[in-house]
Amino acid sequence: METSAVKKGQRVAYVRVSTVDQNIGRQLEGLIADKIFTDHKSGKNTDRPALQEAIAYAREGDTLVCFSMDRLARNVQDLLKIVSDLNKQGVSVEFTKEHLTFTGDSTPMAQLMLTIMGAVAQFEREMLLERQKEGVAIAKREGRYKGRAPAIRANNGKLAELQNLVSQKLPIAEIARQLNVSRQTIYSMMKTEKEEVAA
Repeated sequence: METSAVKKGQRVAYVRVSTVDQNIGRQLEGLIADKIFTDHKSGKNTDRPALQEAIAYAREGDTLVCFSMDRLARNVQDLLKIVSDLNKQGVSVEFTKEHLTFTGDSTPMAQLMLTIMGAVAQFEREMLLERQKEGVAIAKREGRYKGRAPAIRANNGKLAELQNLVSQKLPIAEIARQLNVSRQTIYSMMKTEKEEVAA
């Protein structure tokens, strides 16, 4: 008589970095996963392509693996909702940095831990932003603030890519999405190019 093998759930990894140039190596170090989804996008909300793909891909018995809570969500509300929704689908959520795993059978203590640690991560993020703002304000007062470097430069390969996408007559929003920059950056670069050609 044949017995069907019990299928082992997959380990589905979600990785997020804030910019295209940021290295994902730290988040992947020592990671064992069957499939990896990567977002090069801010975590200010859950509207991230790879995150939504990872959530849709995960099935009952799988484990969504994430390096840390702040990579999955920037605020407690989003964190709790993502974990809760996945748990309801029978998907566990594992955070490697915090050494924590949450399942649909999580105890009230586990839920409390998730809420507290998520709140701490959010607080740390907000404090970091506050310190950055204070540092910029001080630098401006002292005349040392140079502003943010342009997102697209001729030497980083993106300028040629921008020119190629513009030649295809794609919408500005689509070009900005593909280059992972703001629409304002695209407009600024196109304006600069026109001025250089006219000069």
